Amino acid sequence: MKKITRRAFSVLLLAALVIVGLTTYVLRYIDHGADWALSFNRLNSGSSGELLDRNGVVLASFSADENLYASDALTRTSNYHVTGDYWGRTSTGILSTYWNKMQGFSLLTGTTRSTAATTRLYIDAGLNNTAYAALNGQKGCVLVTNYRTGELVCMVSAPAIDPADQNAVPGEGAFINRALSSVFVPGSIFKLVTAAAAIETVPNIEERRFYCEGKGNIAGVEINCSGEHYTQTFEQALANSCNVAFSKIATLVGQDNMVKYVRTFGFLDSHRLGDIPTAAGSYPLDFVGDPELGWSGIGQSTDLVNPYAMLRFVSAVGNGGVLVEPTMIQGGKPPVKSRFMEAQTADRLKQMMAYNVSYAYDGDFRFTGLKLCAKTGTAELGGDLTSHAWFVGFLDDEEHPYAFVVLVENGGGGLTVASPIAYRVLKHCMQIE
Repeated sequence: MKKITRRAFSVLLLAALVIVGLTTYVLRYIDHGADWALSFNRLNSGSSGELLDRNGVVLASFSADENLYASDALTRTSNYHVTGDYWGRTSTGILSTYWNKMQGFSLLTGTTRSTAATTRLYIDAGLNNTAYAALNGQKGCVLVTNYRTGELVCMVSAPAIDPADQNAVPGEGAFINRALSSVFVPGSIFKLVTAAAAIETVPNIEERRFYCEGKGNIAGVEINCSGEHYTQTFEQALANSCNVAFSKIATLVGQDNMVKYVRTFGFLDSHRLGDIPTAAGSYPLDFVGDPELGWSGIGQSTDLVNPYAMLRFVSAVGNGGVLVEPTMIQGGKPPVKSRFMEAQTADRLKQMMAYNVSYAYDGDFRFTGLKLCAKTGTAELGGDLTSHAWFVGFLDDEEHPYAFVVLVENGGGGLTVASPIAYRVLKHCMQIE
């Protein structure tokens, strides 16, 4: 009897192990079956397809016989962080992230589609060419989206590499998409975040006046400014990009509220551009005291911002406080829309950003033909390091509703270095159908 019991127990144990093994296999097959079947050694599985830009320009094509890219080197290079390559060296490339979907792999049959597939992007390859050329060999990134529709029309990171050139020597960080996968000290572009928080939390912020003689003092700690602005309004303080004023404004907002708005606006989160994750930013969350809070309010301290997160912010401002999440691939789900900030806050920021351009940036001369709302940033890095140059904003133009972010890593001044790149890119944007 004991022998029969032991045998029955052994059979039940074996059956349980088989069930566990089959369950584990099925779950792993669901998660990784496509990778197993396609053996993603950066060679295709025998299916065929094309990756096209919004105008039908072929960015990549694959078949059973060969894997190809765009026909000219500039297009291959400037669009590299969009397309990626067949070896998966950059994590943001369509050829890596969407490879299984492009192959049409079926979990049921374990096979890929037999017919050719076409994946069309909202990206404009020619615009990416313009943006990459405008960066002129400097490290950095350019992002442009239609803030009404969410169509991401430009995404460039430099340096890049020509994936078809087997002898190409990649520059430093060539496989990193700075637009999505990196974070940077924001400098004065972060004053837009502080301004939004102040509009909603500081009583009578519009009636207050802020005095600057080139430096200020918060609890015994000196705050330096780039100029002497004397008595200025809230709007003038943003246009002057006054550190003294905005460090004071950050203390008026308070650290709890600053953290609340930084979180609300998504600067601490990793976002997703379709299936592609982005890097999360940082901001001082633990108590730091008023001096450090002042520095954080002007985009210094431990502040780090992902360029894509800043693109979402300025897109929402341009769209009356409603964020249409950027998307890169055509034919997917309808765009996701959400109330990002109060409409009155967005409208006031829009007015202030337009005033920046006319009052402080000599907009009629620098940005002829553009109805521009923008903010510069010159992010100090300490020591002998050259500042990051930023220029962010949007066109207040119903026919051309484009929001943008330009970053030049260690580039210097935002107005002198980053804004000419933005102007060149935006002029091209106005030609997009």
